[in-house]
Amino acid sequence: MEQLYLGDCLDILPTLKDKSIDCILTDAPYGINFVSNHRKEKYRNIDNDNNLFWLPKVIDECFRISRDNTGHYFFCSFHNIDIFKQTIEKKFKIKNILVWEKNNTSMGDLKGDFAPKIEFIIFAQKGRSLIRGKRTPNIFKFKKTQNINHPTEKPVDLCMHLIEKFTDKNNTILDCFMGSGSTGVASKNLNRNFIGIEKDKDYFDIARTRINEQTKSDSQRITNTEI
Repeated sequence: MEQLYLGDCLDILPTLKDKSIDCILTDAPYGINFVSNHRKEKYRNIDNDNNLFWLPKVIDECFRISRDNTGHYFFCSFHNIDIFKQTIEKKFKIKNILVWEKNNTSMGDLKGDFAPKIEFIIFAQKGRSLIRGKRTPNIFKFKKTQNINHPTEKPVDLCMHLIEKFTDKNNTILDCFMGSGSTGVASKNLNRNFIGIEKDKDYFDIARTRINEQTKSDSQRITNTEI
């Protein structure tokens, strides 16, 4: 089952039930005023990416709705990783900092900096959850997407790898900053339930289409709710 919400997660998270989520996998705004140039097109700025005032409330709600003994993933950049860590560890136990190594570099400052090739993922637990299958290193190599659907789109294969390590079939995955829906597609590939929240209607529509395409063969109905 999938539930997709068009709206602000600050409004929608409080409506979710206590201890109803088995894994949060989300790529929140990094608070860095991210702007992307892609194929001569410039994406509009990401909402709420110029501040992190919303982060404590989001983490509080994530903790409330998480089941006991579960593992969760929060993407972040090096710019504000300390703020993310300090906020998350007020509620969760941070177990590791995972590293996604991309197959090629990002743009960045072409003449005044090293070429960025990694992103960080804070792995945190509520209680203690046990890894499924073989234990793997905390550095993952997955190809970047072409960012066709979203300026910071994450690879479905990476999302699948993270989900399957600390969840089981029919568990419920939450992405409260859904973007173009990679976490939702990954969840359906692994037969997990999915709850997604996205405030930008254009990205919401892209995510809904991608997840609908993924679930057509299952004849499952997606519930779309606007708040």
